[in-house]
Amino acid sequence: MNTHSLSKSTFVRGCNCTKSLYLYKKHSELITDIDEKQQAIFDSGHDIGRLAQELFPNGTDAKPENPSEFPLAVALTRKLMDEGCNIIYEAAFQYDGVLAATDILVRDGNNWSAYEVKGSTKVKEEYFSDTALQYYVITNSGRSLKDFSVIHLNNQYVKRGSLEVEKLFKMTSVKNEVETMQEFVKKKIIELKNIIQLNEVPKIKIRSYCRDPYECEFIDHCWDHIPKEHSVFTLNRIGASAFEMVEAGILTLDQIPTNYKLAKSPAFQLQYFKSGAILIEKKEISDFLGQFLYPLYFFDFETYMMAVPEFDFSRPYQQIPFQYSLHVLRSENHELEHFEFLGDGFHDPRAELIKKMIIDLGVNGSIITYNSSFEKTRLKELAEDFPQFAHPIESIINRIVDLMKPFQSRWYYHPGFEGSYSIKNVLPVLVPDLNYSSMEIQEGGTASLVYSLLRDQDSDTRIVQRKQLLDYCRLDTLAMVEILHVLRKI
Repeated sequence: MNTHSLSKSTFVRGCNCTKSLYLYKKHSELITDIDEKQQAIFDSGHDIGRLAQELFPNGTDAKPENPSEFPLAVALTRKLMDEGCNIIYEAAFQYDGVLAATDILVRDGNNWSAYEVKGSTKVKEEYFSDTALQYYVITNSGRSLKDFSVIHLNNQYVKRGSLEVEKLFKMTSVKNEVETMQEFVKKKIIELKNIIQLNEVPKIKIRSYCRDPYECEFIDHCWDHIPKEHSVFTLNRIGASAFEMVEAGILTLDQIPTNYKLAKSPAFQLQYFKSGAILIEKKEISDFLGQFLYPLYFFDFETYMMAVPEFDFSRPYQQIPFQYSLHVLRSENHELEHFEFLGDGFHDPRAELIKKMIIDLGVNGSIITYNSSFEKTRLKELAEDFPQFAHPIESIINRIVDLMKPFQSRWYYHPGFEGSYSIKNVLPVLVPDLNYSSMEIQEGGTASLVYSLLRDQDSDTRIVQRKQLLDYCRLDTLAMVEILHVLRKI
């Protein structure tokens, strides 16, 4: 069997960006290494794929031990289909130099139905190029398909007891969509084969597709001409205008002409960047601070998500609070106190977290958060999933005040915020000595990943990582204490 020039993954890559396809084929040394978070996403996808096989049990796996042995997979798939096998996992087909593997292939009378498994909770537009190619290769290989469906997670499924795989997943037929794309696939294959044969890299401009729907592994290479600091892409809500500026030779904020037409938000940011001025609306800040009631509770959650729910009363991709930090100031002159909670990494942390949280937050005083919509949403979910605690949780919600408000409302704006009111941008400007740069864990995504993998670590590593999680979350609430102090001094 002749080797293939395109596969399912390279076809999808080429549909998104032909330059990415060319670099992948000719200059793979330029690929940016995958970080731990991205690898965790890939691993989760593999786990979901294996779990979905339980919808069609007792199938035969055609996947070769070595990915380079694709001819064996294609030959085995043909043999299994011809010999009466009813269910095949990782069924492989090749047509006209294009290789495609389908997650699950099921005999349906004299025809077959194909299933592609995705880890999302709905059928996304970017899946159609993937499934349309599979349909093209399979049907042109001489096999007819009665249906082609995407198997995806059901985000309305709530786990109660044993995992119910048939309820965890939903199946959505995409046969009509992929059939209408067959001419597109045929033409695109020709185009992409020609791209691969080029002697030089295609001249493709950077665009939103560099990060959408996925961040390309060649982004560091293709974007190496974009400055790391104060680039036009740091403008808030700049959208496609940033690419237009780059094409005009405008790369940094100081290069943008004064009369350049911008929307209100990026224009505001640029104005203060160029002037270096600090905007302070003292009355609004004073009125905001006037609503705070002692004792003051500075509170922050950390959460993680599981594609497949592990705990009862949880759904796919539900954010599970596993940790909180709480700094308490009982009066203006009182010494700052600290309380915290961190799950063990093995069991559902929510019930114990709720019990301790209710005690630690008391019944009076303002609960100060940063971006309160996040904490309020998590608390409402906890009240729904654990109704026995609904009343005290609702009381907690009613006491929450959002410290982000003065920055979101631009009652206080500093050019160093770079158009953002995230605490990660605000803190280094207002409290330079207090920042996340020296922390082992510097942002919430890493904290979620570390916690999700705690159970897989040895005991010594687990102790170290638990301390890192506690230190990170503690800094989040200490940051709020210091930010409030700065606002009061103003």
